Amino acid sequence: MKTSPLPPWPASELATMSETELHQATLTRVEQAWQRCCEVCPLPAPKVWFNLRGASAGQAHLGHGGLRFNPVLLSENRTAFFDEVIPHEMAHWLVFHLDNGPRLKPHGREWKTVMRDLFGLVPSVTHRFDIKQAQSAPYRYQCDCRFHQFTPRRHALVVNGRHYRCRYCAKTLVYRPEVVS
Repeated sequence: MKTSPLPPWPASELATMSETELHQATLTRVEQAWQRCCEVCPLPAPKVWFNLRGASAGQAHLGHGGLRFNPVLLSENRTAFFDEVIPHEMAHWLVFHLDNGPRLKPHGREWKTVMRDLFGLVPSVTHRFDIKQAQSAPYRYQCDCRFHQFTPRRHALVVNGRHYRCRYCAKTLVYRPEVVS
């Protein structure tokens, strides 16, 4: 079953949407993708949350019965989200609900087939979005050659005894909080 991608959402319309309107449009796009998946096999409609943080754009949260999206990356990459990320996550949703779905590889042959044949997209595992705004790294560490920015999670690992080395000079990184004068 070869098909074309979901109909493009007008980029000019996406660009002018408020956050609330964008989230509502995302729910509509998820519904469109779900309807297409239901043509292959009946499956429950996923719940949708906008609470994903960090570098991930989306996540099929199969244990909780839905899809999670990163609101920062959604806002900054609206067209790519509607054209690629939502179908990507819906492909996971569909594959999970196939026979033996929980045993299949997340980006395996079945997922790639759904991406190509159902959504008309080249299967791509990762995105190329700028994640600076989505992934805060407020903790400064220093080695002999430069400063490094750590996320709160990585900083907590250091506080609990983990050590990191610079991949360039091989020195242990030391926490250097910024001094505000």
